[in-house]
Amino acid sequence: MSNLEINQLLHQMRNMASMAETKTPMAEATDVAKPDFAQLLKDSVNKVNETQQTSASMATAFELGDPNVNLSEVMVAIQKANVSFQAMTQVRNNLVSAYKEVMNMQV
Repeated sequence: MSNLEINQLLHQMRNMASMAETKTPMAEATDVAKPDFAQLLKDSVNKVNETQQTSASMATAFELGDPNVNLSEVMVAIQKANVSFQAMTQVRNNLVSAYKEVMNMQV
C-alpha cells in the first residue's frame, strides 16, 4: 500500500463525512439526487471486506516468501484493515443505538 492510496482513502472518508454533515434545504433537496443510505452502507461494508482480504493475501504472500511483498507494506495493509473494521464496528454500534432510541419513542 502506497502513501498515495492511504491519502486517497482519507480523502474519500473526509468526503463521506462532509456529505453526512451537510444539510440541504427542502428546495434544493428536490433538485439534487439524494445518496441511497443502504447502498452507501453496502459499499462501505464491501470496501472494508476488500481491504481485509487484500491484507490477508499480502500477509500470506509474505509468509510464503514472495520477494515482491515488503514487510512494511504488509503491516500497513493489516493496520488499514484493522482501522477500517473498527470504524465499521462503530458505525454499526451507532446505528443499533439509534434504532433502539427510535423504537423506544412514544408516538
